[in-house]
Amino acid sequence: MWKWGTTSGLRALSVLYVLSALAFGFAFALQSQQPWAVGTDRIARAAGPFLSGTMQTVATQGLAPAWAFGQRTLHQARVEIAVQIDQWRGQPPSVSKPAPRIAAAPTKLRPAIVAPPKAVIKKTFDAKPSMQLAQPAQEPPQSQLAEVEDTALMPAPDSAPPSPGEVSRVLAHLKVSLTRELYQNFSLFLYVSKADHGPWQQRMFAFAKQDNGDLKLLYAFPVSTGKEVPTLGPSGSMLHTSTTAGIYQLDPERMYKRYTSHEWQHKMPFAMFFNWEHDGYQTGLAIHSAVGDDIQMLGKRASAGCVRLHPQNAELLFRLIKNNYHGLTPRFAYDQRTATMSNEGLLMHDKAGNLQYADGYRVLVLIENNGGDDVIAALF
Repeated sequence: MWKWGTTSGLRALSVLYVLSALAFGFAFALQSQQPWAVGTDRIARAAGPFLSGTMQTVATQGLAPAWAFGQRTLHQARVEIAVQIDQWRGQPPSVSKPAPRIAAAPTKLRPAIVAPPKAVIKKTFDAKPSMQLAQPAQEPPQSQLAEVEDTALMPAPDSAPPSPGEVSRVLAHLKVSLTRELYQNFSLFLYVSKADHGPWQQRMFAFAKQDNGDLKLLYAFPVSTGKEVPTLGPSGSMLHTSTTAGIYQLDPERMYKRYTSHEWQHKMPFAMFFNWEHDGYQTGLAIHSAVGDDIQMLGKRASAGCVRLHPQNAELLFRLIKNNYHGLTPRFAYDQRTATMSNEGLLMHDKAGNLQYADGYRVLVLIENNGGDDVIAALF
């Protein structure tokens, strides 16, 4: 160990300084010609457009290590000199020498995991407007949907099934509420009453089109639609809980066997979202299963805006639609000025007057605030 002030110590420091200065100056000169970055990979990228293969090898295998070595050597020299000066003055060291570096044990590299490609749904129409519409965060792609089993399910027991007379009234009302184009291009019609009173209140009627064109009632389920009053959400802010009346079709890219609401932090099994864009955003209205204590609220307004079903009925409807009603459906009209899709049953046509179609489910959902106790339905 040499001491400060000795000839050998000064000579060693001088040599150390010279080497450091040479390495630093050489790297600085190169840096003035090209924005070199510390690190082999960054030097390679910076020099790539200007250096040929041989020069690039020199830069990556010679210049970068020289730069790094010069920086480390200069730093060590500065620390060593500061320590010696403190010792010469009889003071405790103001800096500490760096601990020797220990090479890390090599780690095994895991093989790269390649994600399966996302399923692409081919469409028969031009792309939507360039505006990007917000989607619910972290939703799994269509390719991750669980396979729907073929085992038969029975609907949950209904404590207050509608009378045949009420079913006939609903069917007659549904027929006069649909245009000819809607009636011809869809095969399953879900009529939902969001009313809080009347014989139809808080009920879904599922009618299937027969081969002869007639509609047959498949199911009548009690539901829970939106509370229709502002409600305190998990975030502490007041949120709307309205089920917007209108005519909707299902979104083929947003049908999930398991799903959790990001806004309400609430589970939504067997969720089938509506394909309705409003003010540039894809809305979160859906048909899904009730969970927990919400099951006891079926038949009353109790949801945050979605249409809730008994878990058994939700799974039954989910399977029915997935297995039987996939196909081309007409596109709903889209107002580019307001970035809003029609929920009034207006369909999109080309310049020749032909309907524009897309891949989806031949299911139409009609929601009204009509409890069946008035001849005129209250559509809003």
